[in-house]
Amino acid sequence: MADSNSGQSDRFETTRRAMLGAVGAGGLAGFAGCLGNIGGGGSSVDTVKYGILNPMTGPYAGLAAEQRKGAKLAVKTINESDEYEFTIDAKYGDTQADAETGQQEARKLVEQHGASFMMGAISSSVALGLNEFAQEESVIYAPGAAAIPITGKNCNKYVFRSETNTAQIAEACSGWTLNNLGSKVWFHIADYAYGKSVLREWRSRMKASDASFSEAGVTRAKLGAKNFDSFISQMKNSDADVVVVGSTGGDLIEFINQANAQGLTDQKKIMTTTGSFQVIRGALGEKADGIYSGTRYVPKIDSGDNKEFVKSYKSANGSEPGSFARVAYDSIRMVANGIKEAGSTDTDEVVDTLAGLKMQSLLGENEFRSCDHQAKNPVWVGQNVYNGGKMADVKLITEVSGDKAIPPCDQTGCQL
Repeated sequence: MADSNSGQSDRFETTRRAMLGAVGAGGLAGFAGCLGNIGGGGSSVDTVKYGILNPMTGPYAGLAAEQRKGAKLAVKTINESDEYEFTIDAKYGDTQADAETGQQEARKLVEQHGASFMMGAISSSVALGLNEFAQEESVIYAPGAAAIPITGKNCNKYVFRSETNTAQIAEACSGWTLNNLGSKVWFHIADYAYGKSVLREWRSRMKASDASFSEAGVTRAKLGAKNFDSFISQMKNSDADVVVVGSTGGDLIEFINQANAQGLTDQKKIMTTTGSFQVIRGALGEKADGIYSGTRYVPKIDSGDNKEFVKSYKSANGSEPGSFARVAYDSIRMVANGIKEAGSTDTDEVVDTLAGLKMQSLLGENEFRSCDHQAKNPVWVGQNVYNGGKMADVKLITEVSGDKAIPPCDQTGCQL
């Protein structure tokens, strides 16, 4: 197994489900009592077993490194805080951005580590697989991926998402794009769950908007594609005002590099869903200049206890946190608040407590909405501005509150 934040033994432990089965009906009440009262009632400090899954190899490896750093900081912060009467014992796995591998790693963490709580994944396809696993094993899972179905039609009661989803980005940015960048839109996506979700959410909102809208074209590239020449030629030869790009990680970096080399960024405005990510701006350098993006997080925002988080992250890692670190940190800490409030490590009790529980996050007061367990995150429209140095800064143009960015419950497709 990969690295751990705890010095505790790595010995094999049976799963919560197996232990419950082993004690039988007669011993169930006594066993539940051992886990059930973390704080209060004179109980001793308990340990929460956590499994954290990041795609450390594969197309999202650069993003995963940041996600893992945020997770480790969350574990350290909780374990050193007097606010929590429990500690987190975390073990780590590598999904390799592959759905089957993700489930295999999750099963190892449950069966060998005894994890009842999990966080991670960046690929939406991997996260959807982990959704199913969480329901099968009664494990609370906080995904680090953004496709709508995760807390939409494929939701279940064990999934709580702190990551900002594609509908929230589209709600905040699609109308602004039409009104400020142009009404003739070309969509380019990575052809998997995330990109498809971006296309669906942006297209539907643009069609429904009061602004004039026409679709100039759509191109789809395989996840991990390296050559975008034919797509870029089509865009350059179209009458599109703006290209909306639904991809992230290496896919987006490669696309922007080639779009810049072929002059597309000089001819068309580029609106992305993830172009403000720190790792993407760092990889693109000057080529990130002028790119617009739906923005989920930047270190300079003044909300919640973000200033303290940025200070702690810089102290631990020598750099500022990006969006993936924020998601990992908030995911683990928000779920920990549910465990604290429930006074129990029983996942069903935590589920009932966590849904709709108001708490502070790095983005200000927040909650996992009861109807779909999606966090109510604010969204910004941003633009990358390069002023020299290693990476472009993000100019925040406008903010849309969490209540306004999140779609109504009856539109998510989730039935809890």
